[in-house]
Amino acid sequence: MAANITATASKESATTLQMLERIGSHSHVKGLGLDETLNARPTSQGMVGQQAARKAAGVIVKMVQEGKIAGRAILIAGPPSTGKTAIAMGMSQALGPDVPFTMLSSSEVFSLEMSKTEALTQAFRKSIGVRIKEEKEVIEGEVVEVQIDRSLTGATKTGKLTVKTTDMETIYDLGNKMIDSLSKEKISAGDVISIDKASGRITKLGRSFTRARDYDAMGSDTRFVACPEGELQQRKEVTHTVSLHEIDVINSRTQGFLALFAGDTGEIKPELRDQINSKVGEWREEGKAEIVPGVLFIDEIHMLDIECFSFINRALESEMAPLVIMASNRGITRIRGTRYRSPHGLPIDLLDRLLIVRTQPYEMSDIKAILELRAQEEEVSIEAEALDVLTRIGGETSLRYALQLITTSSFAARRRKVDAIGVQDIKRCYGLFVDEKRSTQYLAEHGAQYLAEEDYTVDSAPIAAAAPIISSSVPTNGTSNSMEGVTLG
Repeated sequence: MAANITATASKESATTLQMLERIGSHSHVKGLGLDETLNARPTSQGMVGQQAARKAAGVIVKMVQEGKIAGRAILIAGPPSTGKTAIAMGMSQALGPDVPFTMLSSSEVFSLEMSKTEALTQAFRKSIGVRIKEEKEVIEGEVVEVQIDRSLTGATKTGKLTVKTTDMETIYDLGNKMIDSLSKEKISAGDVISIDKASGRITKLGRSFTRARDYDAMGSDTRFVACPEGELQQRKEVTHTVSLHEIDVINSRTQGFLALFAGDTGEIKPELRDQINSKVGEWREEGKAEIVPGVLFIDEIHMLDIECFSFINRALESEMAPLVIMASNRGITRIRGTRYRSPHGLPIDLLDRLLIVRTQPYEMSDIKAILELRAQEEEVSIEAEALDVLTRIGGETSLRYALQLITTSSFAARRRKVDAIGVQDIKRCYGLFVDEKRSTQYLAEHGAQYLAEEDYTVDSAPIAAAAPIISSSVPTNGTSNSMEGVTLG
């Protein structure tokens, strides 16, 4: 929601500043839009059409959630603007936050900071989660009283904390650190808290139901919980999910956790990764950890070269390999780094490993439904007749071009001071912004007016014509310094 802020200028005039909310290309996608039997609904969770591809993606998601598929590779192949990335985003939403999902564009692999194989290795290990289980002792109860005594100078503080459950009540003596933590969390009588005995960390769980009538008005973030039952001290099992890459970075250098936030991870030695793999294996045998194979999505897979494909082939055979999903919009094209042509620009031996999911061009009804969804996402009103025109434009040019016209047409409508986009707004923007087909046609008709690649070759006419002009200005006899036709002042 956009929020309005009023700022007072020096001339005592009020200016309204509007905070804009950024809307992504696939922010409307909330899932794959499948029912309980994994059949695709026509329009659901921001997904429209491509029912066969969505059903195939739903089967893969189900297998990932049950831990039955890993070390496999899927290729989503189809023409441009057929929803390949949207299906991958829907899979990410359907898997939930517990399953690691890494998105990688092929161009990100080619970096000056690290080798191609290192970038792919880090992407693979980001997609493998380690669910670590540990037990810790906590004190959980409702605060009855907080009593803090300070010395006259304020240098020393002592205090007592009275905590109760439905069965018992205990008084704890507090030191300086615990008093500071209570003050920081703003703990008062009636709060239900949890104290970690190992670290001394205090967590406010909420407000007790018995204190619900203490105040006439409370904030919307106030949460009421029941008073805990049983013993005050309890042993709780806590689960943390981290990726193998995060463990690599933390152990690769001192203060490695800071590199996770900075993004400057650098190259990590293979010996360190081997040690981490063996340690994680020991945790698995002891029941302390569980491996969670995630998903690695590589977009524009045809941009990788033969060395990267060879590495992916080998990495898929390793013990700790995620599910790799690739996307390509190419047909029969050359494999980068070779002279050979292949389907989708991938080597035949890698294609043989893949399950291929095909996407098809959208029908006109699907294009109309997608345009309606995007208009709702961007909070734009559009007239029915204007939507029909925009749908026809999307069918004749491309879906992406029609989606771009929604935002630009909304500005044109706002300029006319109307609430909904009309046909004249779309026509105006259609004349201002050219699509790919019209641009290609214009270049075919007026290509001679543009600079071309042959204009910069060594044997081209402009460079050859420059030679006699340069040579004519040089004296031929070598004895005279004067030039004909030039008068020196």
